[in-house]
Amino acid sequence: MKVLVLGGTRFIGPHVVRQLVSAGHEVAVFNRGELKADGGFPDEVRRIIGDRAQLQSYRQQFAEYQADVVIDMFPYTESDATSMMTVFDGIADRVVAISSCDVYRAFQILNRIEDGPVERGLLTEESPLGEKRYPFRGMRDDRQDYDKVLVERVVMSSPSLPGTVLRLPMVYGPGDYQNRMYPYLKPMMDGRRYILLEEGLDDWRWTRGYVEDVAAAIVLAAEDERAKGEIFNVGESDSYSLRDWIMGIAAQVGWQGSIVTAAPDMLPPSMQLGIETSQHIEIDTGKIRRLLGFSEKVSRAEAFARTIAWESSHPPAAGGPDSRLYAIEDEILTALGKLA
Repeated sequence: MKVLVLGGTRFIGPHVVRQLVSAGHEVAVFNRGELKADGGFPDEVRRIIGDRAQLQSYRQQFAEYQADVVIDMFPYTESDATSMMTVFDGIADRVVAISSCDVYRAFQILNRIEDGPVERGLLTEESPLGEKRYPFRGMRDDRQDYDKVLVERVVMSSPSLPGTVLRLPMVYGPGDYQNRMYPYLKPMMDGRRYILLEEGLDDWRWTRGYVEDVAAAIVLAAEDERAKGEIFNVGESDSYSLRDWIMGIAAQVGWQGSIVTAAPDMLPPSMQLGIETSQHIEIDTGKIRRLLGFSEKVSRAEAFARTIAWESSHPPAAGGPDSRLYAIEDEILTALGKLA
């Protein structure tokens, strides 16, 4: 099978490309040529260097490659999806587009973008989607036109180019440029006795996915014709709380400390997330398991170990918690009676 990957240079994409090659597929990648994740691409991967904003300009090169499947790793906006579906209509058999669980109404309630009661239970592919368009407009400069709901509508509406959509969870693992594990790992490495959280955050649950397993789900959707015209949730089979996430890290590094919670008004702004912690983001991933036979290949313990090893050697630019924040935390812990 011939696969064309749009993007593929950051976190999840390199894992997808390497797994496709390992499975014996012919692979080409289209991007600006800036590989940002560790490991690089195998030598046999074809590179098409170009700007996503000018996708139509490369249609002839794409037609010459004749991909069976196009995997779009970063369709952020409706315009991204429209240009992609237009360019590949007639020159590819189908498209796999990467979306996110942030399409769900529950995610907008979590971030207090929408009002209303919390969504209870597991989120299935049929759960209500967020009604507010461009949900992060005004919150993040890089996401003014971001809207995965609109992306999905475009991808799934073509009469001649079948689409598949994968809604990803919170992804962790080697190459995570957001360093999701580091804020909890660093205090452990620094010998801190306590990790301080906002009240309610310790019990908050969000489905996660280890990057190599998430990449395997993407590859499976590209390989299997049964994925045509389908939307799939992707993630681990069970959701667990932030407390369990932190203690999973602790078990790997031998940290013997404790988690302490404090009311939001006791915490500095940098430690107040401002989310509705009663709204969990627990995803039902049964569909991709039943229809395509997906299952994790990496144990959670091994996934944590690999992630910790990478995060330890690739700290964020800001360096994570520092002595100034620790001094503030110690004042709060003293007020809570945890420190003398």
